[in-house]
Amino acid sequence: MTLKINEKIDEKLNRINKTWYWLSKKSGISLGTLYPIKSGARTQITFSTMEKIADALDVSLDEFRTKK
Repeated sequence: MTLKINEKIDEKLNRINKTWYWLSKKSGISLGTLYPIKSGARTQITFSTMEKIADALDVSLDEFRTKK
């Protein structure tokens, strides 16, 4: 089973015991941008947004790639 991007982010946040609010503050991405990602309503995410998320979580962008 392949995890969706929001599930991957959730998994990483849970691992470090942080919230989407924390991610917003750490990454500089507004909650208005993050919550549609969190809910799964927004599935297409810009590279710069993913880069900020990865940097905030201190992980490589490769960890969010989906293999086809």
